[in-house]
Amino acid sequence: MYDVIKVLFGFIIRAHVKILNGRVSIKQNPQPQPPPHPVPASCHSTRSGVACFRGKNKSTITSTGDSKMSLLSNVLVLICFLYNPEIRKQVPGLFNLNLTFCNLLLTVSNMPLTLVGLVSKAQPGGDGFCQIVGFLETFLSTNSMLSMAALSIDRWIAVVFPLRYHSKMRHKDAAFVLGYTWAHSMSFSTVAICLSWMGYHRLYASCTLSNPRASSRTQFVVFTVFFHSFTFLLSFIVLCVTYLKVLKVARFHCKRIDVITMQTLVLLVDIHPSVRERCLEEQKRRRQRATRKISTFIGTFMVCFAPYVITRVIMYKAKALLCSVATDLTSCLFMLVLWSMWANASDGYWPMIVELFPAVPINPHWGIVSKCLAYSKAACDPFVYSLLRHQYKKTCTDIINKLLKRSSLNASGRTHENQGNSIPTVE
Repeated sequence: MYDVIKVLFGFIIRAHVKILNGRVSIKQNPQPQPPPHPVPASCHSTRSGVACFRGKNKSTITSTGDSKMSLLSNVLVLICFLYNPEIRKQVPGLFNLNLTFCNLLLTVSNMPLTLVGLVSKAQPGGDGFCQIVGFLETFLSTNSMLSMAALSIDRWIAVVFPLRYHSKMRHKDAAFVLGYTWAHSMSFSTVAICLSWMGYHRLYASCTLSNPRASSRTQFVVFTVFFHSFTFLLSFIVLCVTYLKVLKVARFHCKRIDVITMQTLVLLVDIHPSVRERCLEEQKRRRQRATRKISTFIGTFMVCFAPYVITRVIMYKAKALLCSVATDLTSCLFMLVLWSMWANASDGYWPMIVELFPAVPINPHWGIVSKCLAYSKAACDPFVYSLLRHQYKKTCTDIINKLLKRSSLNASGRTHENQGNSIPTVE
């Protein structure tokens, strides 16, 4: 009975997800035989028939939107950094500058070529050019992840050790941290390009880490695991540890402020009820503010990078492996729900799909989506780390006001000049 419930529940969830997902249409065949006609480039053969993906246009639009938004937002951050001297004096400004520099280069060099590969379904340029582009993609992505980890360390020192922040985090220390991020990123990228593990990957329609040779598959597996462990996993651990400590300190200060606020409200007997309500609402918003910000930092990192990294390392787990970690029926059903949502575009059976072993295929549409999500982090970072802060908002406002005043002054000057040059006629 236990196994029947698990299978039925997973089948129902997967059926609902397939119905809601209109990007996949499967033509059923009575027998598991190869398709009679050539399979189009946007389709792939499965055990149950031919699966055709109609998400190419959506993926193309998403990639184009990511590149435009990333370019505009990162250029705006760079303008604010150059315009405001106060931002340049601060240590976090160096980390934001490095992150913006990586995102801009990634936007200019890799995103357009991925769009070209997605539209043309072919490698953009020759092998040497593709290896250089893959080197840049690996270097810039690693550098941006480590820059986010450096920003989290800086904020942890600023919150936990506020009195010793200026002695612990100086411009010299920030330069040393940035030097480490560059050396760390350069080492993995150099090893990959020296071993010819850079090339065009059809699953992601981009030039990235790829191993076309079967003789060095084991070495490539070891390198890929180490690479993602010391980039994505390391940055994620640093983000969680530092921001959770920051959240702990923020909640402690909120409790102290809440105690003082409640004591003040008790002493002020004649205070108006509306003022008391506003104080309580501000107290509630203050409790949620730090949690919301930290959830944004960690959440955007995981949502954008985790699908791509999981696809690179191991995409799907078997049903038995999922249920083996579940201790009761509820947790097993929850794991099956996650599995069903993850495998909604695959065949009608529980697959074991590992990207490191190319003998088993991976959904091509999912590969493009995961790559677009990784690129979307370059568009999210300017808002998460810079543009939504008060200092950057004020700088943007000053720049806009300055441009509007100049344009209004130029318009008024041209008006007076036209009036002076006009010669009145006498009738």
